[in-house]
Parts: sequence; structure tokens; C-alpha cells
Amino acid sequence: MKEKKISIIISVYNEENAIDKFFEEFDKIKNQFKWDYEIIFVNDGSNDNSLKMLYEYAARDEKAKIISFSRNFGHEAAMIAGIDNASGNGIVCMDADLQHPLECIHEIIAKFEMGYEVISMVRLENKSAGLIKNITSKAFYKVINILSDQARFEENASDFFAISNNVARVLKNNYREKVRFLRGYVQSVGFKSTTIEYSAADRAGGESHYNIKRLLKFSISTIVCFSDFPLKLGIYAGLLSALAGIIVLIYSLCTITGSPSGYTTLVTLICFMFAVLFIVIGVIGQYIAVMFSELKDKPIYIIEKKINFDEKNKE
Repeated sequence: MKEKKISIIISVYNEENAIDKFFEEFDKIKNQFKWDYEIIFVNDGSNDNSLKMLYEYAARDEKAKIISFSRNFGHEAAMIAGIDNASGNGIVCMDADLQHPLECIHEIIAKFEMGYEVISMVRLENKSAGLIKNITSKAFYKVINILSDQARFEENASDFFAISNNVARVLKNNYREKVRFLRGYVQSVGFKSTTIEYSAADRAGGESHYNIKRLLKFSISTIVCFSDFPLKLGIYAGLLSALAGIIVLIYSLCTITGSPSGYTTLVTLICFMFAVLFIVIGVIGQYIAVMFSELKDKPIYIIEKKINFDEKNKE
């Protein structure tokens, strides 16, 4: 019997067009792992046939486990639930659409055996993503690295990552924020870390669940989680406005030829000042919204049912 176990966590949300292909590819390699395995499918409130297909697969493989949420709580909540319930020496988080290559699990296990505890999977290219998405993804990491004073993040790192059970224990006990950036937490906890590069393949089926609105919301939440720089914008904006006011005052005094008019200048300054004021208020509001979410202390996820878990781990 293999001494160590790898836990593979798969977030599933309306993946009926891709999940059969995932089962097929996973069955080809699951007996080739150097470690024993468990695969934990987290059904994130799917409203298609995904859950039924997961039940059928779990009936064929007792090492396939299912956590089914009471509703949709989001991709990160699904990964956290999987980490909370994993029992392996190493844990891999990945998606069900096969854009995260299953073959990388062999290399991940090898990295664990070398003593690494945090393995960030760095995407070299994404064939299915358009030019704009690839550019904005790179820009996002550059911005968060400039703003963050907590850690430096690997550019093009994705929700495909691996951690040891030591790191998982830290995430279970200490990183329970309601507004979170899990891959950022994984890269900021420390421990011996490394990266593995991979190329994202085309989706096995279906379409991406992330649209521009969700990506923008996610980006704002990430900045709020890891940087207080936006809160300092009020100070910088105030200094800039004061400087602009002094410049306009000097210009007006030097160019007075008769009675002062300056109507256009006055309107422009007022519009500029109000724009700065509303931006600062909006930034403060975003931070207050995050604080309010934490104070309400709602659960990160609610589990409706578990399949193939030990009796002591069942809800």
C-alpha cells in the first residue's frame, strides 16, 4: 500500500459538458500516481446535470468523494471546502474543464517529495482566452504587486495550485475571511515554495463562468484584501488638489488685466475636486463593505450532502 496520499480538489459548477471528458482523462492516469489518491468534487450549487454525473462516478470509484453545497457560494468557497475536508499529505486544487492539465499532478507529487510545501502553477499561455483577457491578466498581477506590501505574487499564477497538509492547516485555522483571494494567501503564507509552468488547453466543454463584471469585482476584492494603498489616495489627492489650487492662483494673479473672471477655471476646479472626493468616498466605502461582511460572520459555505467520506467526517 502506498504510504502517502494526494488529495485532488475539483470545483464543479454547471460543468455537464466537460465532466465526462474529465472522468475519462482522470481514469487514464489515476493508477499511475506514486502516492495513493482521493479526488474531492465540490459541487458549487450546479443547476444542470453535473451533480447527477458526479454521483454516478462516485458509485464507480470509492476514492471519488463529493461535497455538495446548498447553493452557489463561488469558486473560492468550493476550494476552501475541499481543503477543509482533504486528508492527503499534499493537496491539489484545479478546475474540471481540463484547462489545468492532469498530467501535472505527477510533477506536483515529485515537488512534494523534494520538500516543497507550496507549489504555484504558472500559466505560460491560455489558448482559449482572447488577447484582451491575457493582457488584463498580466496587468492585474503587475498592479497588485505594486500596491501590495504583504507579498509578491507570481505573475500568471492561477487557481491551479498545490499545498502540503501543513499549509492547509494554516488556511483552515487562520485564513477564514469572507472576502478572500485564496491563491494570494497560498503565496503569502511562507514555507518552502516553488513554481511549475504549464500551458492551459482549450476547455473540454461549456463556457467560462467569469465575465468582465465578475472579473472586475474579483480584482477590486483582491486589492482590498492585500493593500491599504487605496485608503491613502485621499492624502495624495488632497496634496495634488492643493498644488493645483496654488498653481491656478498664481496663474490667475499673473494674468489679471482687469476684473477677474475665471468662470471656466472655477468650474473645472470644482468638477475636479468633486471627482476626487467621490473617488475617495467610493474607496472608503469598499473597505467598509469588506469590514461589514466580516462582522456579519456568515459561513463561507454550507454543505448539503457528502458522499464517500468516512462516517466521522460526514455532516
